[in-house]
Amino acid sequence: MSQADGTGDGATVVYDLASGCTVSDVEEGAHYHATVNGVVDYGVFVDLSEEVSGLVHASNLVGDYEVGDELIVELATIHEDGDLGFEEVRVTGYETRTVGRGDRLTMAELEDAVGGVGHIEGRVVQAKQTGGPTIFQVRDETGTTPCAAFEEAGVRAYPEVGVGDVVRATGAVETRDGHSQLEVGDLAVLEGAAAADVEDRLEAATAELAAPADVDPLVDWPALGKLYDDLREVARLLRETVLEGRPIRMRHHADGDGLCASAPLQHALERFIAETHADPEAPRHLLKRLPSKAPFYEMEDVTRDLNFALEDRKRHGQKLPLLLMLDNGSTEEDTPAYRNLAHYDIPVVVVDHHHPDPGAVEGLVEKHVNPYLHDEDYAVTTGMLCVELARMIAPEITEDVRHVPAVAGLADRSEGEGMADYLDLAREAGYDEDRLQDIGEALDYATFWLRYDDGRELIYDVLDVNCDDPERHADLVDLLAERAEQDVDTQLGVAMEHVTHETLENGAHLYRVDVEEHARRFTYPAPGKTTGKVHDRKVAETGDPVITIGFGPDFAVLRSDGVRLDIPEMVAELKEEVEGGGVSGGGHLVVGSIKFVKGMREEVIEALVGKMAEAELDEELGSSAAVADD
Repeated sequence: MSQADGTGDGATVVYDLASGCTVSDVEEGAHYHATVNGVVDYGVFVDLSEEVSGLVHASNLVGDYEVGDELIVELATIHEDGDLGFEEVRVTGYETRTVGRGDRLTMAELEDAVGGVGHIEGRVVQAKQTGGPTIFQVRDETGTTPCAAFEEAGVRAYPEVGVGDVVRATGAVETRDGHSQLEVGDLAVLEGAAAADVEDRLEAATAELAAPADVDPLVDWPALGKLYDDLREVARLLRETVLEGRPIRMRHHADGDGLCASAPLQHALERFIAETHADPEAPRHLLKRLPSKAPFYEMEDVTRDLNFALEDRKRHGQKLPLLLMLDNGSTEEDTPAYRNLAHYDIPVVVVDHHHPDPGAVEGLVEKHVNPYLHDEDYAVTTGMLCVELARMIAPEITEDVRHVPAVAGLADRSEGEGMADYLDLAREAGYDEDRLQDIGEALDYATFWLRYDDGRELIYDVLDVNCDDPERHADLVDLLAERAEQDVDTQLGVAMEHVTHETLENGAHLYRVDVEEHARRFTYPAPGKTTGKVHDRKVAETGDPVITIGFGPDFAVLRSDGVRLDIPEMVAELKEEVEGGGVSGGGHLVVGSIKFVKGMREEVIEALVGKMAEAELDEELGSSAAVADD
């Protein structure tokens, strides 16, 4: 670069070197701002930047200086060995020009700029203090870059800079722990026109990067097509959330459909995070998948989620998360938890296929996708919806997830028109219906033993999503499905002896079993699964219409084939009619669960049976979803 000593009006120019500047950025005869870093008998040593230092000999000093004092020097000599010799100069009416900021870089250009100097302009989305440097995550128009600023070990650098500020980070591009980052020499908050220019670039880039991929549905099914625009809105919102550096906490029902919804979406979001964040740890920090045993958002879960979110904000400088509810979250039972979150900046997005209470959740959730809101029903499973959502976020995973909607449909016993096409897609991918059933059983079995752990890699391998070893997948499914079948046979070998039967006034067969007294506890299958297996056997024996109730001291799980129960409506009526019953619960038309106070079990169940006896028979209706495991 050429560093002239004057401007057009004759004023002297004094150059201010950015921290990442090297000797290649200075010229003999030019004037520079310098800081004293050492005082010796024969002069003072001065810094022009972190990389440029030299000596002002005593014979070339005008004043007396101590460490930390500032002065203006002229570069007199660049010696052959690289040492620099300076002379102090006194100038007035000078103009300061910053040198060595380097080219403006973006996250996408970072890797190619390693070893050089540059600057990044963008918005701070996280400010994390480590035991060493302060790590500012700065988002530009292509992604997010870690910028490491060091004051002292464990001491916050640039405390005036916070999340949300528009900044210019200047320094050297280095590789740390296998990834590129900017070693900050200077971090300045931008204001006015400079900040507005950055904001404009970010806004335009976000509109482009957040746009969901233009993909067609995997199957031509009008019921699914009705929800496609809603899914596009959610895809855009999730991509925006990733770009903004906001974490996502994904809550899903811990059953086959919930896993078929969450695992592909986790895979897609992790890929998108990796593409737009230079830090390889970003997918782990910005996305958490969390199974929920209950088919609604319990206060225990929301309290845990909120506590983690607030701690992460305080300890790691993260934004509060977006909560993504999958295969639950649509009902009035979720609203106490939502109201708890409403005190904080935690938006809620719901993708579900359970019978909703839209009036109850309205105003508490930012987006609610549910087939019932488009005059469809539970036959469109959450897994089917979320595979499409995942493809809108990362279309390259399509071949990896083509079989998953069929697994979801079989796990939730969907009899929708799209099932035949989904099964054809799975067969093309090498999975016949029996194998899909095995995968569903293996998922259910693994999830039972995982309890509250997401089992990330295990679930990927069992579902064959993001699995790098087909043989391992096949062996796992064989093992887990076989063990599940053995445990079910053992459980039913006990429970079936205690199943009672009666014929209701409408002609439906009613089977009851006390799963608390007449089934093994704390092992697989859980009460809900046990009830479902009992029901399946009775349907096979007698044909429909069949209703099965599995009950315990304070709960009952319900399954039916050929009877239009409308369980959500029955629960609402029982709340009003059984005084002191403490009734709550929900589900679909033909499958669900209810809770009540222990002392009112007989009254609640008999009132429920009375409603079942009046229910309309409908041979088209079958049990369409796995009931809660609780």
